Amino acid sequence: MIYQFSLSTDPGLSRDNNEDSVVFDTPTQLAVLADGMGGYNAGEVASGMATAFIKSEMSRWLSQAGKNANAREVRRALEICVDNANRSIFNAANSNPQYTGMGTTLVVGVFQDGRLMLGHIGDSRCYRLRGNELSQITKDHSLLQEQMDAGLITPEQAATSLNKNLVTRALGVEDVVMLETNEHRTEVGDLYLMCSDGLSDMVTDEGIADIMRVDEDLETKAKALVDAANAGGGRDNISVLLVKAKDGQSKRGLMSRLLGK
Repeated sequence: MIYQFSLSTDPGLSRDNNEDSVVFDTPTQLAVLADGMGGYNAGEVASGMATAFIKSEMSRWLSQAGKNANAREVRRALEICVDNANRSIFNAANSNPQYTGMGTTLVVGVFQDGRLMLGHIGDSRCYRLRGNELSQITKDHSLLQEQMDAGLITPEQAATSLNKNLVTRALGVEDVVMLETNEHRTEVGDLYLMCSDGLSDMVTDEGIADIMRVDEDLETKAKALVDAANAGGGRDNISVLLVKAKDGQSKRGLMSRLLGK
């Protein structure tokens, strides 16, 4: 199985700067998205540090480990890498008064053959479109989610709550942070979406699904998602990262024929 990546990021209509950061590394099939928080440009610093550090360190490990790494090893490497990134951001915040209190959410995925190792912190999300069914495969680390889990509010009430941006977990805010990791089996045709809350707060899940179902290339879909968030108000930075699972057999078959094998 092979994976195709595309991303789009936009400051939105209400912000001058973009505190989101999103990257992918095609050779190692690694995807990282972060949504920063903090005064001045501190959120931008935190999210940029997170994506740059994790892409550099995790892609290096994946390149060395190759495809022989099992799920347990990938999970452990991801946890160590995120822990190191957390300490780097935390130390930077404590050594520079301008960055005091900065932090960032995180979604990071390692796609390997028929497996996705997915980690997240905070309320940036990952969705999966399989067939025509959209599923949110991360669970927000937020006050709203805790209230819903406790039965204190309904999802409908949460959609109009003023407490949407209160996360209960963030990278770089404390010296230790817990990365939630889950392994998912991938199937040919799956379409994965990582996004900041600038998308999920502005566009309903059904609206997101409608755009993802359209028969267009990934770049067109990514732009359409950003445009929909801006059309819905664009009150925050918007970042999306799309990953398509495709059958790698036909590509290998062509290469074999070209090589005479």
